[in-house]
Amino acid sequence: MAYLKEMNKITYEGPKSTNPLAFKFYNPDEKVGGKTMEEILRFGVAYWHTFTEDLTDPFGAGTAIRPWDTYKGMDLAKARVEAAFEFFEKLNVPYFCFHDVDIAPEGDTLAESNRNLDTIVAMIKEYMKDSKTKLLWNTVNNFTHPRFVHGAGSSNNADVFAYAAAKVKKGLEIGKELGAENYVFWGGREGYETLLNTDMKLELDNLGRFFHMAVDYAKEIAFEAQFLIEPKPKEPTSHQYDFDVASGYAFLQNYDLQDHFKFNIEANHATLAGHTFEHELHYARIHNMLGSVDANQGHPLLGWDTDEFPTDLYSTTLAMYEILKNGGLGRGGLNFDAKVRRGSFVPEDLFHAHIAGMDSFAVGLKVAQRLIDDKVLENVVEDRYSSYKEGIGRDIVEGKADFHKLEEHALGLKEIRNESGKLERIKAIINQYLLTAFAE
Repeated sequence: MAYLKEMNKITYEGPKSTNPLAFKFYNPDEKVGGKTMEEILRFGVAYWHTFTEDLTDPFGAGTAIRPWDTYKGMDLAKARVEAAFEFFEKLNVPYFCFHDVDIAPEGDTLAESNRNLDTIVAMIKEYMKDSKTKLLWNTVNNFTHPRFVHGAGSSNNADVFAYAAAKVKKGLEIGKELGAENYVFWGGREGYETLLNTDMKLELDNLGRFFHMAVDYAKEIAFEAQFLIEPKPKEPTSHQYDFDVASGYAFLQNYDLQDHFKFNIEANHATLAGHTFEHELHYARIHNMLGSVDANQGHPLLGWDTDEFPTDLYSTTLAMYEILKNGGLGRGGLNFDAKVRRGSFVPEDLFHAHIAGMDSFAVGLKVAQRLIDDKVLENVVEDRYSSYKEGIGRDIVEGKADFHKLEEHALGLKEIRNESGKLERIKAIINQYLLTAFAE
């Protein structure tokens, strides 16, 4: 059944187009730095926000009007699959992502839930045979149901730990069956509200054990997807164990998991942690841990996870700069973990939102590539740290200095001269590249 029959396939029409249902900057076949935009950006649609989100907020009921929502239960799950692949085709997107509960309703028992999943996974697999759209990553929801009130892999309740593990086991099997290129672990409720009733050491140790079990089972079934951890500092718990990339990396190192995981970095989660999006990408990149991206943005006036579609060109440019410097995202991609605003409730808005996000990252890609080609930021950084290229600076970098040698050098200094960081000039240059990128 066609649910979006009034919508045509979205195509590239260029910057001068006035058609709201066309790409202005995202041309999937255009090459940037030797690869096509589609190959570099690897866009993905988030099943949950696009097909299950009803736009409920804490103060009001859902407003979303979706033609497939006339069904219930498993009939609704099947209708969503039909609508999803219709949407993927019309948007011409290469990837999608989902949680287990996005695609199939939970049953009264785990066995019933698994049977529901088997039915829908078989349907998705059949649709994928005739579709270009592949599975970027899947995951399981171990945070919504009341059983996870105290966490999942970090729960104080061993029965909950076991239930969460069983769900992940099924998720890994589904990922293998559908050819997922990655598998994501988002902590959700892996954290705590207060230390007054928390054994943090036990919870962290158990979480480490949980991840090792997942690694072992993936090897057992020959599921070769990249494992990803998605950091978030808060919401729903006050203190998340995967606060940001730095704390997540320390956790992985402490539990000898760093060779099995990389990070799925979400822009809005970065800002909730008090970082910029590019900071989290950069930290992951310099440690060879950048795996994939959840492409969204937060509202600058609100302190929670608003999951807005990305339209900030400055942010997408700096993000793509880090991604290009990383050599791309490998198996990862740019998944739009973003939802339309509550007042944008008709199906057409789903297309407008994705077009805006895809165009924004296409602009960011082209500007970032030009910055790299012209070595704009590389030259700035190289000049700023030039003191480490010779003399005592070179000795420091090469490990030839100790405190005795450094003291001798410092005692011989008549003055210390610092150079301006020229931050305002650098920002002006980036603005110049942004504003002139499409002038021709």
